[in-house]
Amino acid sequence: MTNTYLHDAVDGARTASVINELDTLLAVEGHPIRSRATVVGSDPLVPSPHRLADATSAAIAAFGLQIAGIAEDAGRAPQTVTVTAEDAIDQLRAAYLTTVSGVPAAHLTEDPRALGNNDFYQCRDGRWIFLITAYAGLRDAVCRVLNCPPFPDRIADAAVHWDAYALEDAVVAGGGVAAVVRSTEEWRTSEMARYLLGRGVIELEQIGPGPREALPGGSDWPPLSSLRVADLTHVIAGPVSTRLLATFGADVMHVSRPDLPDPMSMVAMTGGGKRNAFADLRNAEQSDAFRRLCSEADVVVDSYRGMDRRGFGAHDLAALRPGVVVCEYHCWGADGPWGERGGFDQLACSATGFAESENFDGRPSLPPTYLLNDYLAAYLGAAGTVAALRRRAIVGGSWRVRVNLARVCMWVQDPGLFDQDDVAALPRPRQPRIDLVTVDSPFGPITEPVLPLAFSDVPTPVWGAPRPLGSSPLQW
Repeated sequence: MTNTYLHDAVDGARTASVINELDTLLAVEGHPIRSRATVVGSDPLVPSPHRLADATSAAIAAFGLQIAGIAEDAGRAPQTVTVTAEDAIDQLRAAYLTTVSGVPAAHLTEDPRALGNNDFYQCRDGRWIFLITAYAGLRDAVCRVLNCPPFPDRIADAAVHWDAYALEDAVVAGGGVAAVVRSTEEWRTSEMARYLLGRGVIELEQIGPGPREALPGGSDWPPLSSLRVADLTHVIAGPVSTRLLATFGADVMHVSRPDLPDPMSMVAMTGGGKRNAFADLRNAEQSDAFRRLCSEADVVVDSYRGMDRRGFGAHDLAALRPGVVVCEYHCWGADGPWGERGGFDQLACSATGFAESENFDGRPSLPPTYLLNDYLAAYLGAAGTVAALRRRAIVGGSWRVRVNLARVCMWVQDPGLFDQDDVAALPRPRQPRIDLVTVDSPFGPITEPVLPLAFSDVPTPVWGAPRPLGSSPLQW
C-alpha cells in the first residue's frame, strides 16, 4: 500500500516510485504513515543527464513524511507534504545562494584559495583525478606528493607527471583524499561498488535492545521538541541533517575539535538552531565529558572515521545508552574496501561515473548545482533518523542509520540518464526560484533558501540562528 501521490508532474510515476521505495525502506510494519506527499514538477530542469530534481524531491518528501508520521504517532492528524521540484534544485545549491551580511557565504572562507584548488586535474595517462585541498591537512598531503605549492596551475603542472591511479594511491597513503574519474561501467564492476550495491541508500538496523520511548513533545509542532541530539559532524551533509532536526525542535549540541574547525561560512550555513561546544576526544577528561553527553542523548550523529577505536562506535553508544539512535555518514562505507579512506561529495561523483556522465565538452564535470550528495544525503539521513525514532517508540531498541555518499550517487544513477542532446540546451540555474529568508545571527544577517517543504495544516518552521564554535559548555 502506498501513502504517496504526485500532482502536476511530467513523469509523476517515476518520482512516486522513488518516494515509495524510501517509504518501504523506512516503514514500521503495521504502522503505516497516513500522510501523503505531493511533488510539483519533475526533471529535466537543468542541463544534467541525471534526474537531480526527482531524486532530491523524493528525499525531501521522505523526510517530511517521517516528520508528519512522528506527529501522527503522537495523535496529530495526517498531513499533505508538498515539495516543488524547482525548490529541490535550489536546495542542492543552497551553499551558493546564502549570504552573510550581504556577502556570498562561499566567499567567506578563511583561506580564499582553498576551494579554488579543488578541481579535476589531468594526468599523464590522459585520465582525470579530482584533488581536494580545502583543509590544511588535505592540502599538505596533495602538495607533499606533488612537490608543489598550493596553486591550481602548479598542481596541474605536477599532476601531468603521474598516472592517475598511482596519484590517487599516493595522495590517500599520504593522508589526503582523491578520486580518479571512472566510468559508470568501470565503477560498477569494482569491489567497492559491489559492496555498496548490497546496501540500501538508507541503511536502518536494530543494533541492541532498548525501551520503547515515545517523544513527549511529538504532539506539539514542531514535533521534535524533547529530542536531544549529539552532533559530531563536519562540512555539509552531517551538519545539514542535524540542522533539519534542530529546525523541527530538537536540542542539538554540535561538538568539534578546537584545532580542526570548519570554516566560519560553513558554521553560518549549517549551524542554524544548534549550540556549539568544543571537545578533543584525545583528551581523557574531554572524552569523558562527551561520553556523559552521549549517555543522555536520544540521537548521536557522526561523520568521522575511526570512532570505534575511540570507544564511540554505534555498538559502544548502544551499550552506553540503550535506545539511542546513531546516524553515521561516510563517503565509501565504514567497513567496506575503502572504509579507511576519507571522502567528499565531489570525490563520490568522480569515482562512481557521475562526473564522467556530466561531461559535455571532453572534460568531466560536477552537476550544474555543483553539490549533490551533501544536501541529498542530509535529507536521507535525517529521514532515516526520524524513522528510527518512530521504531524506537513503537517497538523499542537501539538503532543505527547509515548513509554513504557514493551509494547516494549510485541511487541517483539507477533510474537511468537523459540523452545529453535533450538536456544540453536547458539553462543552468542562476537566480534562485525558491523563497529566501533572513535570520539575524552573531555572524550578521544570514539570507538563505527557506526549508523546501510545506505542510497542509501547520506552518513550516524557519531555520534557527547559528552560534559560533565553542560558544556553549559541553552539557545539556
